[in-house]
Amino acid sequence: MKIIFFGTPLFAVPTLEKLLAHPEIEVAAAVTQPDKRRERGNKLTPSPIKSVAVAHNIPVWQPRRVKKDARTLNLLRQAQADVFVVVAYGQILSAEILDMPKLGCVNVHGSILPKYRGAAPIQWSICHGEAETGNTTMLMDVGMDTGPMLLKSLTPISLLDNAVSIAEILAKDGADLLLKTLWKLENREIEAIAQDDSLATYAPLIQNSDYQIDWSRSALDIHNQVRGFFPNCFTSFRSQSLKVMATMPVGAEYWSQLPPKLQKLEKVWSSEFEVAGNIGEVVKVIKGLGPVIQTGSGWLLLWQVQLAGKKIVSGWDFANGTRLAVGEMIGKVGD
Repeated sequence: MKIIFFGTPLFAVPTLEKLLAHPEIEVAAAVTQPDKRRERGNKLTPSPIKSVAVAHNIPVWQPRRVKKDARTLNLLRQAQADVFVVVAYGQILSAEILDMPKLGCVNVHGSILPKYRGAAPIQWSICHGEAETGNTTMLMDVGMDTGPMLLKSLTPISLLDNAVSIAEILAKDGADLLLKTLWKLENREIEAIAQDDSLATYAPLIQNSDYQIDWSRSALDIHNQVRGFFPNCFTSFRSQSLKVMATMPVGAEYWSQLPPKLQKLEKVWSSEFEVAGNIGEVVKVIKGLGPVIQTGSGWLLLWQVQLAGKKIVSGWDFANGTRLAVGEMIGKVGD
């Protein structure tokens, strides 16, 4: 099977590597986004997919606009590929491109379609508190993740999973699902199923405003925001920016989901602490764990944080280092 691979970020790497390792698959080229200035020092950095392709001596094409790039379009036509595989490429493919390969264009999308169509399905599924997500393979059409579905796989989301941990699982799972899809497609053992548009939900590009914590929301909502948009959520503390890297909602309904590092929380928390503070107020500092903040509904432990210009520290080290006191405010209005 002759394939051209379209992809850009780390999420796409396991699929490309799986294809490259398969003895009955030829990856004729990799199409990826142009090099970008990604690191300190403003150095041009290749995408993860380009790095893998170069290491395997695979031709790499990097058009700025693939739909309009005459050279790339000509190369795609000349390749006479059986299938184009697309995993988080980052550009919309035209009908002209979609019609080129014999078996069509197969996409691996990190959600259970038709839910979470769009650019950030993993992040939004966690932010919305979903209990499971997964991968869907589909035959692409000109819409945004609207093509007929081929295969699905499901992945549970635990209370302490974040966007990075789930992406790692889905990236590996998606590679396996893609291989299974390709062989079933070639052998005509699979039937594409149209999506029910009435069930569709969307996962748009994340905006900077999505990262800011509103302490008037519930503890669970804030927790889901922090892990869904990890590692970018922030609040304010003493007129400085404070990144909130990891949290844990506090209460009896969560004790069964505590990992070993947080099991002390259940032992030290009792009904005597369940008193309402002001929104954003530190209601307790738990030795060895960190501060507990009053939200609009419930309490939230700050487990890992990062002050502007500082390294990531535990909530307990943060409380110690700043001499944080009960009654102090996080995210104070005006900060």
